[in-house]
Amino acid sequence: MSVIQQIRDKAAWLVFGLIALSLIGFLAMDAFMGGRGRGMSSNSDIMGNVNGEDIQYPKFQALVDQMENQYKAQGYPVNDMMTQNIKNQVWEQFVQDGVMNKIYQKTGIDVSDKELNDMLVGPNAVPGIKQSFTDKKTGMFDANAAASTINQLRTLYKSNKKTDNNYVNAKRLFEELIPQWIKDRQKDKYLAMLGNSAYVPKWMIEKTNSDQSQIAAISYVNTPYSTVADSTIKISDDEILDYIQKHKEQFKQDESRSIAYVSFNAAPTSNDTAAVLKQISDLKAEFDTTHNVENFLARNGSELAYSDSYFSKSKIQVPKKDSIFALAKNAVFGPYLDGSDYVLAKKIDEKTLPDSVRAKHILVATVDPQSGQPVLEDSLAKKKIDSIKNLIDKGENFEALAAKVSDDGSKTKGGDLGYFALGTMVKEFNDFCFDGKKGDKKIVKTQFGYHYIEITDQKNFEPAYKVAYMAKKIEPSNATDQNASGLASQFAGESRTQSAFEENIKKNNYQKLLAGDIQPTANTIQGLGTNRQLVKWVFDDKTSIGDVSEPYTVGDKYVVAIVTEINQEGTMTAAKARPLAEPALRNQKKSEQIIKKIGTVSTLDAVAKATNQQVLKADSVLFAAAFIPNVGQELKVIGASFNKQLVGKPASEPIAGNGGVFVIKVENVSAKSNPVDIEQLRKNEEQQQRSVITYRALESLKKTAKIKDNRAKFL
Repeated sequence: MSVIQQIRDKAAWLVFGLIALSLIGFLAMDAFMGGRGRGMSSNSDIMGNVNGEDIQYPKFQALVDQMENQYKAQGYPVNDMMTQNIKNQVWEQFVQDGVMNKIYQKTGIDVSDKELNDMLVGPNAVPGIKQSFTDKKTGMFDANAAASTINQLRTLYKSNKKTDNNYVNAKRLFEELIPQWIKDRQKDKYLAMLGNSAYVPKWMIEKTNSDQSQIAAISYVNTPYSTVADSTIKISDDEILDYIQKHKEQFKQDESRSIAYVSFNAAPTSNDTAAVLKQISDLKAEFDTTHNVENFLARNGSELAYSDSYFSKSKIQVPKKDSIFALAKNAVFGPYLDGSDYVLAKKIDEKTLPDSVRAKHILVATVDPQSGQPVLEDSLAKKKIDSIKNLIDKGENFEALAAKVSDDGSKTKGGDLGYFALGTMVKEFNDFCFDGKKGDKKIVKTQFGYHYIEITDQKNFEPAYKVAYMAKKIEPSNATDQNASGLASQFAGESRTQSAFEENIKKNNYQKLLAGDIQPTANTIQGLGTNRQLVKWVFDDKTSIGDVSEPYTVGDKYVVAIVTEINQEGTMTAAKARPLAEPALRNQKKSEQIIKKIGTVSTLDAVAKATNQQVLKADSVLFAAAFIPNVGQELKVIGASFNKQLVGKPASEPIAGNGGVFVIKVENVSAKSNPVDIEQLRKNEEQQQRSVITYRALESLKKTAKIKDNRAKFL
C-alpha cells in the first residue's frame, strides 16, 4: 500500500505506484495461482457450493475483511448496511467465478502468455498500470518502466522477503489483482462471443417500421370488471393451485420466513432529554474558561474528540455554523441540537487558508504502513532525508531523485501528489502545506517517516476555523431502559404459545406488527431494523411456526417476535400465492359473466344496451404503443384494432382485457409517413441485442447452475 495514500483522506489505498507484474518471465505463476485455494479445509468451513466448487468460509471472510479495510481506509463508514452489501458482493463474486469457470473450461476460453503480457506492458495494458506508467506531460505509456518495476517486484515476491516495505504490494498484485484481471479478461471474451452472435436482418427492420407506422380508429364498448361485485366471485384453493401450475415462473420463491412482533420503546424520554441538556449546560462555564480543550473533552466524555486542525468554511457542515463562525476567539456557543447530540462549540482560532494545495515529496519510510513494523531506524532515516535535501539544494532534479529513492507510490510521478484538500493529510504534513507558501520546501516528520516536501501550488483561499465540540448523546436513562426491558421480558414470559401471544396483545392493548419475507442471510428486517441475532433465531433449525422469542434489542426498542410463516425454496403454496393469483382468476370469472350478459354480438349499440355502457371512440390507436388514450394498457384490444378481418364488420367478439371486456368496431386502419434510415436502425437494434445478451447471460447461467447457499449458518 502506498504510504502517501494513507496520509490522504484516511488512507485511500493505491497499489499501482508499485505495480508488481513481470514481463516475459512473469507467466510462471503456477506456484501461487494454480495451487491457490487448494489448502485443506474441513466440511464445517464450507458455506456454499457452486457447480461442485466449494466456497470456504475462511477465504470468504478474508475477502470481506479486506474490502471493509479498504472502505475504512478511504474514510467510508462501515456500518451494518455496508457490511451486508460487502458480504453480498463477495458472495456474488464467488458465485460468478464458480459459474464461469465451468464455462471457460467447456469453451476453451483462456488468456495466453502473449495476451497477458500485452495486458501488463503492451498497448492494451490494464487501466491501473497504464495510468501509473503514463507520462502526464507527453501522454506516452512507458512500457520499459513498467516492465522494470514489474520484474523487480516479481523477484521480491518470489523471495518471500516479508520485511521489505514493498512486499505487501507485490503479494497483493500477484495473489489477487493479476488472477482477477485474468478472470475479467476471460469474462470479456465470453460475453463478446455471445454478443457477436446477435444478427438482425434488414427485412425485420422494414417490417417493424411498417407496423409501427400504422394507426387505427375504433369505436368500442368497455364493460369494466368493477361492474361485477368482488363478493360474488369465489376462488377455491384448487383453482389457485391450477393457476400456479400454468404460470410456474411467476410463483417461484426463495426460502423466507415471516414474523409478527410487539415492540417496547426504550428511546429517551423527555425527562432523559432534559437531563442531558442540563448536564451539558452545566459544563458551559468551565468549557468557556478552559485552556486545555483536548483534556476537557476527554475528561467529560465528549462524543466528538478534539481535532487540532483547521477546516475551511465551505467544508464545515454543522448546525448553527454561522453563529459559531461569528464568535470571538475562545467564546462558546450552545448548547444546540445536532442529530441525537446536544453540543457546545468553542471557536479556538480562525485564519485564511487555501482550500487545496498541490505538493510533491520524497519519503524515507521508517515503518511498514501495512504491519506498522519498523523498516528503518529513525536516525538513519533522518540522515538519508538530510542527504536528499542537500542534493536538491545543490541542483539535483527533484522528480528524478524521487523516482530513484522515495518509498512512496508517488515516486512514479516524480513525487507529485496532485491537489489535495485541507484536512485530508496527517497533521504535520497538512500544517506545512497549508500554512506555508507556494515554493516553500521543508523536511517534515510524520508517523510514516521523513518527508521532503515542496509546495508547488495553492488555490481558493478562504476563512478556515479550528473549533472544539463538546457533545453529549441523548440516551435513555437506566430507568427508561429497565422499564422497557422489564415489559418485554414479562410479555415474552407470559406468551410462550401462539394463543397466549394473541391474548396478551389484546389484554395489554399492544400493537401487533408484521414483517414478511425475511431472507436467511438478512441483517435487517424491513420495517423493524437491524439485528442479525434475531434473524438467526427466526431461521434456527429448532424454530417452528408459533414459537415465541425472548426479547431482542433492535435500535431503541425491545422486540418479542413470533414465527408466523415458513416458506421453503420452490413454488409458492396456495395461501402464499393467493394475493397474486386471485385478482387474475377473479377477473377471468367476471369476464365470463360479462360475456354471457352480452350474448350474441350484433352491433355496438346492442352491446351498450345489454351492459348499460356507452359507445366510445378512439381515433388514434398506435400499433407501436402499449396504451390506448383514456383506456389504459390493453394490448389485446390494440392487437384487434389492427386485425384486417375486422375492418368493415359491425363489431368484434368480446375481448377480455386488463380492465374489462371490450367489443370493438374497426373504423379504419391507415399509415403515417415514417421516413427512417433502415440500415442505421438495423445497426442500433443489433447493438441493443448485444447489450441484452451480455446483460442477461450471467443471470441465465446462474439460474441453471447448481448453487447451494449455507451463508445463514455462518453470517
